[in-house]
Amino acid sequence: MNKVISFIKSSRLELDKVIFPTKVQVKQAFIAVVIVVAVISAYLALVDLLMSAIVSNSLN
Repeated sequence: MNKVISFIKSSRLELDKVIFPTKVQVKQAFIAVVIVVAVISAYLALVDLLMSAIVSNSLN
């Protein structure tokens, strides 16, 4: 039982050291991720379109 109590106390001490992000930081990170995913998706769609056109032309 002593180990469990010691673990809980240690966990609380470690959680007090954690710096959680603010709402503004979370919002900014979310927007950045959405933008990066959109840009990469557009790039991959363009590459896919280009490659399919090349393959289609080479088969004809």
